[in-house]
Amino acid sequence: MYRLVIQAPHIETQHLKQLARLAGAHSIETVHQHSQHAFKLHGAELENTEAVADFCESNQLDYAFIPEDISVRDIGLIVMDMDSTLITIECIDEIADMFGIKPQVAEITAAAMRGELDFNESLTRRVALLAGLEETALNRVYEERLQLMPGAETMLNGFKAAGAKSLLISGGFTFFTDKLKARLGLDYAIANVLEVVDGKLTGRVVGDIINAERKRNELIAHREALGLRENQVVAMGDGANDLPMLHAAGFGVALHAKPKVQAEAPYVINTVGMEGVLNYFC
Repeated sequence: MYRLVIQAPHIETQHLKQLARLAGAHSIETVHQHSQHAFKLHGAELENTEAVADFCESNQLDYAFIPEDISVRDIGLIVMDMDSTLITIECIDEIADMFGIKPQVAEITAAAMRGELDFNESLTRRVALLAGLEETALNRVYEERLQLMPGAETMLNGFKAAGAKSLLISGGFTFFTDKLKARLGLDYAIANVLEVVDGKLTGRVVGDIINAERKRNELIAHREALGLRENQVVAMGDGANDLPMLHAAGFGVALHAKPKVQAEAPYVINTVGMEGVLNYFC
């Protein structure tokens, strides 16, 4: 049996009753006491998933069928992309803005996230455009532009309190992931290393690029090192290079993601923040 988790900034009672009928659910419960943003419909069946999906899309509701026997304490590892997932910006685009070339870099970023460009090639091209930029510009991006995605700390604190480990893995840069790891108390962080010589970016990345395959492989390696089953892992991302990682997790969530990712990811959140991922299991 499943619980059907319904989330949105505002949810009509009539919509919940209609969804309960469609899903064959026997009871409706709020995920958090006094919250009107997330509800659990218990005893849901999978026969009418298409009808549920259509109804939720029409009424701008996020939904997820979650096995009734899985709770937050069963989740042992959460894996997150950084740019436009854990944080609201694409760091490389904002670094480029400091250099006066944001449109050129953002265009390549967008094409890569849509899956139209090979990620390695796109990152190499974008980083090359940054050659000569003062390293201090990175700190300005962190201090002035970087913001956490709404609900990020609620989500992280909830999983951490239940004993889960956290892995931040990004096609972005260690300058930012290291700061976020320290700030948020994350367990692991992996990203690309920007080469810096005499205080300036050289336009090159040191070592292998963190791409889609590497993200998936790191998720699997961390899962195995922790002795976890697939359904004890949650992954979140927004871009095409996150899809292999999302499919390797027991619960792969497209968070405010590109259309291609929403179409292919097992779970999708569009109307609420990152706390919505925690709500699946509460």
